[in-house]
Amino acid sequence: MSTPVQRLLENNRSWAAERLAEDPQFFSRLASLQTPGFLWIGCSDSRVPANEITGTQPGEIFVQRNVANLVVHTDVNLLAVLEYAVNFLKVRDVIVVGHYGCGGIAAALTHQNMGILNKWLRHIKDVYRFHEEELLALPEGRERQDRLVELNVEEQVFNLAKTSIIQRAWQREQRPNLHGWVYGLNDGILKPLLELPAGSPIDGIYRYEFDDLQ
Repeated sequence: MSTPVQRLLENNRSWAAERLAEDPQFFSRLASLQTPGFLWIGCSDSRVPANEITGTQPGEIFVQRNVANLVVHTDVNLLAVLEYAVNFLKVRDVIVVGHYGCGGIAAALTHQNMGILNKWLRHIKDVYRFHEEELLALPEGRERQDRLVELNVEEQVFNLAKTSIIQRAWQREQRPNLHGWVYGLNDGILKPLLELPAGSPIDGIYRYEFDDLQ
C-alpha cells in the first residue's frame, strides 16, 4: 500500500503523463523560458493555490507565500523574490492576496503565546493597533477577523510601495502596478480591495531618491 508521500510521487507521474499527452512540447517550453507577468504574494494556506484559483498555467505567475501574506521590510526571502520578479523578470503587476478565514489573522487577535510565531504575528497585531477603533466597533468573531484580513492586505500593499525596489522601478520604468485582493474560501471568488498604479504618491518620509536612474 502506498504511503501518503508515495502517493504524491505517483500523482506527479500521472500529472506529467497527462500534460505530455495533451501537449508534447509542454515541458520543453517551460524549461526554456520563464516570463510571468505577475508576482503573487499570498498566504501559505494550502487552500489558496495561485494557479488554480486564477485559471493560469505554470510559468504565468511568480509566487511568494508566507503566513498571512505579509510584506516585512526585514524579510530577506520576500525581498529577494521581489527583487528578482521586478528587476529580472520585469513583472507588470504585484498582487498581495489574503483570504477570509486566515488562521494567522485569527491567531493575531488572541493573547496566546505561540513561540517563534509571536514575532511574525506581531506585524498583524501592529495592523490591528493602527485600526483598533474601527475593529473594536465590529462584533467579535468572524466579522472582525474578516475586516482585519482586508486591512492587513491593504497595509502590505502600502509596505510594498515603501520599498526601494518598487520605488526605483516606478521611477525608471513606470511599473509594476500594486494590487490587494482577498480570496473567499466559501465561494472561490477573488475580491479586489486596493490598487496602487505605478508612481502613486506615498508618505514623504518613505520616499527614496535615486542618483543613478537611466
